[in-house]
Amino acid sequence: MTGMYRQIPLILCAALLFGATAGITACHSDSGNAAASMIPSARVATAQRGDITHVLTLAGQFQPYQVVDVHPKVSGYMKRINVDIGDRVREGETLAVLEVPELKAQVEQTAFEQKQSQQEITRAQHEIDSAEAMHAALHAEYDRLEQAAATRPGLIAQQELDDAQAKDLSSQAQVDAAKAAMAAAQQHAEASRADNERVEALENYTNVIAPISGVVIWRYADTGALIQGGTTSNNSSLPIVRLSQSTLLRLRVPVPEDDVQFIHQGDMLSVRVDAIGRSFTGRIVRFTRSVNFETRTMETEVDVENRDLSITPGMYANTLLQLASAKNAITIPMEALVLNAQHEQTVYGIDGNNRVHIRTVAVGLEGTKLAEIKSGLQPGDRVLIGGQDKYQEGEEVNPLLASSQASETTYETGGTIDMKAEESAGGDR
Repeated sequence: MTGMYRQIPLILCAALLFGATAGITACHSDSGNAAASMIPSARVATAQRGDITHVLTLAGQFQPYQVVDVHPKVSGYMKRINVDIGDRVREGETLAVLEVPELKAQVEQTAFEQKQSQQEITRAQHEIDSAEAMHAALHAEYDRLEQAAATRPGLIAQQELDDAQAKDLSSQAQVDAAKAAMAAAQQHAEASRADNERVEALENYTNVIAPISGVVIWRYADTGALIQGGTTSNNSSLPIVRLSQSTLLRLRVPVPEDDVQFIHQGDMLSVRVDAIGRSFTGRIVRFTRSVNFETRTMETEVDVENRDLSITPGMYANTLLQLASAKNAITIPMEALVLNAQHEQTVYGIDGNNRVHIRTVAVGLEGTKLAEIKSGLQPGDRVLIGGQDKYQEGEEVNPLLASSQASETTYETGGTIDMKAEESAGGDR
């Protein structure tokens, strides 16, 4: 029993010693956890290589390349009309024939006058020939008398010489008069010819010719109708037909004012015509370079081949136009950008020791989720996203990597046409 009582103090000492050791260990563990809990966590993203593209969606409408109202150049009665709405015609094809009876009489009269003027020219030529022959004979006679008088003075009376000289000069005057008559006859013939050509041209105008190749989209006259000639711009008479050049169309797209700066000749855009289920790529060929005051848009045109007439003028099309793009660029989430007091774009970068360093960056193209970084970051660099005002330069953080996309396509809409929605609305009415 005595030995048992001696062992109790030893057991108590051992227990007290173990408890003290355990208490010290627990104190060290709690202090380590407290230090770790003092490092704040932060969401970070990695700078990556990717593409940022801005695409504008617009609704456009097809228009004929040209629309021509065909008027006759003379007034008359419709003798025959060869076309009707929907007909395809070729340039130079006869669309209609007018009947103008008085023109036939005018053509015959001018033809007779032209023939008569030719006869006057022939007669004038004969008169010239006769006058020249008479002048040659009288001139030769005067030369002989003059030479004889010079050889043998007194042989030829002076009166006879004077009479011969007068006849010579008179015959020369007759030659000049005949030539003048010839010139007048030629001028009269030229006037007759011009008048004949004018009247014949008017007669030819009774055949109404198609000025362009296209489709007849309206017809205004029937056989037997009196048609007024469209000879002046103030004439309000109706045309015979209206032609539409539909084998080549203009796709007109209204570009919003904010996006006008991105429009250039030759830019490509995707076109979808839902009405016929057709898609193709077009090229911008012209734009007005003027913004409409009411709609704040600029009309932009694409030429579209339509040889099979599958697209009808007036149809709508939805288009996609790439406004700007950054290819193989360094991209980060838009949440990583912070504007400092100097109005500079900055990011909160995380180094290899997980410490915060504020960097100034040059920002390029911006989307809705991503931004292009032109300088200040390299692929693989980590940046804080969101709540940057809670962190200080050099502060250690516990990074929580958030997944983010590397590329983005941003769609801006200037208006599109949903044919199904329109049909549904039409059915409700």
